[in-house]
Amino acid sequence: MINNWIDINQHAVIELANSPNVTLVDVREPDEFNEGHIPQAINIPLSEFTNRVTELKRENNLIVICRGGNRSKKACEHLSFLGFNHINNLVGGMLEWDGDIAKGGKK
Repeated sequence: MINNWIDINQHAVIELANSPNVTLVDVREPDEFNEGHIPQAINIPLSEFTNRVTELKRENNLIVICRGGNRSKKACEHLSFLGFNHINNLVGGMLEWDGDIAKGGKK
């Protein structure tokens, strides 16, 4: 299978984050997400991803985030398999992120 996502760094995320039709998807578990996440991100844990992927709009530019880049890569593979086209993986995940951080979120 051909991977149709790209790896991007935090500078690209910052540039894209406030653009229209961009969704930041944090695939960490809720406790990790609540400890600190990129402000615009929504939380769809990888453990729930298959069941909740319908919450994502196919036409949006998706930026997938996790702690270090491994879970987000798995989510990107799944999105690619499902035919999503605008997929970006944050390389290094939150371990490399030094931008704004929000805490808390929906439980």
